[in-house]
Amino acid sequence: MPKKTKSFRAGQLERLKDPLYAAEYVNAAIEAGDSAALLLALRNVAEVQTMNSVATQAGLSRESVYRMLSATGNPCYASLLGILGALGQIGRASCRERV
Repeated sequence: MPKKTKSFRAGQLERLKDPLYAAEYVNAAIEAGDSAALLLALRNVAEVQTMNSVATQAGLSRESVYRMLSATGNPCYASLLGILGALGQIGRASCRERV
């Protein structure tokens, strides 16, 4: 009997429905310091919540959100804050331990 499996992406999108998991996912991308990883993480979380609702809550057009979160996207600070707010992500600063 064939084994029923789902793709990694399908499983990931399922896990991202959990707000705590989504927050940790975005935080990990921020901590990685890679802007492409952050845009991908935000795009994945936005896809789970539907791009249209994220765009509406952020005060942007759906097309703009897709462009900003693409691999070549370059969102301005205000737009990025709008998207983070729409996704329920709250920015915070923390101190690293000094070596």
